[in-house]
Amino acid sequence: MEGLEDYMLPCLNKKLFNVECMGCGLQRSVALIFQGEFTDAFYMYPAVYTLILFFGVIILNAIKKIKHANKIIIILALINTAVIITSFVIKTFL
Repeated sequence: MEGLEDYMLPCLNKKLFNVECMGCGLQRSVALIFQGEFTDAFYMYPAVYTLILFFGVIILNAIKKIKHANKIIIILALINTAVIITSFVIKTFL
């Protein structure tokens, strides 16, 4: 039986240079969420939940305009950037 993992894209950066990129783990993390493994999803890619919130706000704002949406989206983008970079540095260098 085929699972979601059979359709995941390989990380080109990891294949060519044997170094994980800042996005490594995102697909597997989303797959873990669909399987109900919420804690494991966070450990796989810590920014997964903030990214879901970020894109949720963007989609909600496209459907129904949110007051101060631009500020909220910018703040969430900055938070996501900080979480992604911090988790990448911790995973790579510590």
